[in-house]
Amino acid sequence: MDRMLYLAMSGARQTLVAQGAVSHNLANASTTGFRADLEQFRAMPVFGDGLPTRAFALEERPGFDLRPGVVQHTGNPLDVAIQGPGWIAVQTPDGGEAYTRAGDLRLGTGGLLETSRGDLVLGNEGPIAIPPAESVTLAPNGSITIRPVGEQPNVLVSVDRLRLVNPASADLEKGADGLFRLRPGLPPVAADASVQVEPGAVEASNVSTVDALVRMIELGRKFETQLRMMRTAQENDARSAQMLQMPA
Repeated sequence: MDRMLYLAMSGARQTLVAQGAVSHNLANASTTGFRADLEQFRAMPVFGDGLPTRAFALEERPGFDLRPGVVQHTGNPLDVAIQGPGWIAVQTPDGGEAYTRAGDLRLGTGGLLETSRGDLVLGNEGPIAIPPAESVTLAPNGSITIRPVGEQPNVLVSVDRLRLVNPASADLEKGADGLFRLRPGLPPVAADASVQVEPGAVEASNVSTVDALVRMIELGRKFETQLRMMRTAQENDARSAQMLQMPA
């Protein structure tokens, strides 16, 4: 009886963990460039003294969904959407390098180009700084040109170029902040000239709200099933105890 109870208990607990992953995806259904987390269950034996006769359910996140999101045209000259595979390199608060598909860019303090969440966008020589300008233009290859203040419309100055990279998906891991980083021990990746962007557009989240809601309902029913199994195990245990107490 304890085997049934233990399996149902661990299953209910891991179902709640899976609900948390799905809820996180659903909460980011409108986050630009977001990549959904994947989740799955598997049975694991309980190792210890004696034979592994007990098993428990384990919820794990085997990776993330790399399917592209819908490209939404905004008309904002600083917005860019990656065309096909590739990433925009950004600088994390600790000075490291990370990658994102969120192309809703803006000018921050001191003219530094940053994402909507405040991460500095990297160029050929580090964070991109854009001087005061009448207009800013991004090309499909990531090049940034400006028309300096007071200059004629035909006077354009090249400022920098977005650092666009395309590492292998197996080399990436997703952080709690939603940014992607290379796995520990891997060398830095070089800029990839084949990665192109679409100016004036952003890539939406790849989370399907319908699929996420259906998954939440499915997990909710699984949780109820596990609770019923726990109650059944408790009732069976009580009946067994009564039978043992019956006079011979």
